[in-house]
Amino acid sequence: MPPSIQPPSNWITRFADLVPKGGPVLDLACGGGRHTRFFANRQHEITAVDINVTAVAGMPGKINCIEADLEQGPWPLAGRTFAGVIITNYLWRPLFPDIAAAVAPGGALLYETFGRGNEKYGRPSNPDYLLAPGELLFLTEFGFQIIAYEHGIQTNSDTSAWSVISRIAAVRDDELRTISQ
Repeated sequence: MPPSIQPPSNWITRFADLVPKGGPVLDLACGGGRHTRFFANRQHEITAVDINVTAVAGMPGKINCIEADLEQGPWPLAGRTFAGVIITNYLWRPLFPDIAAAVAPGGALLYETFGRGNEKYGRPSNPDYLLAPGELLFLTEFGFQIIAYEHGIQTNSDTSAWSVISRIAAVRDDELRTISQ
């Protein structure tokens, strides 16, 4: 793999089978497209959203690129749902209700980003971009079955750098939503 192309997150690949086979996938804040590429190779139709989609435009596979400023503009996917919603290294709390609503019944949410305590190890260090312990559990409080959750210090095997990571793998289960309301 060329050095400019990052491999997909181990968390995402570990839980990728939670995404129903062939179902549409949303790669939110897709960046360089490492997860767009990964799910396209698994024969999913991808909607890749970022403020700049140059990195994913022209990738092979069924990829719909949406250029959107997620923090300033309206939610660009109103009314749409996906078999998988993938988010890594991105946090904008006002989107939490939209993110949860974008996961179709039986679909998976795979979310991984930095957590509080990361400021001791580097960037990001602004608390606005660091999840509190348990915060992702709140996002999935109603209508999701939690498959796995972690929040803690991790080391990057490639760089030996430390960071604090918060991540969740959850499946939308509307029966749970009915019970909790």
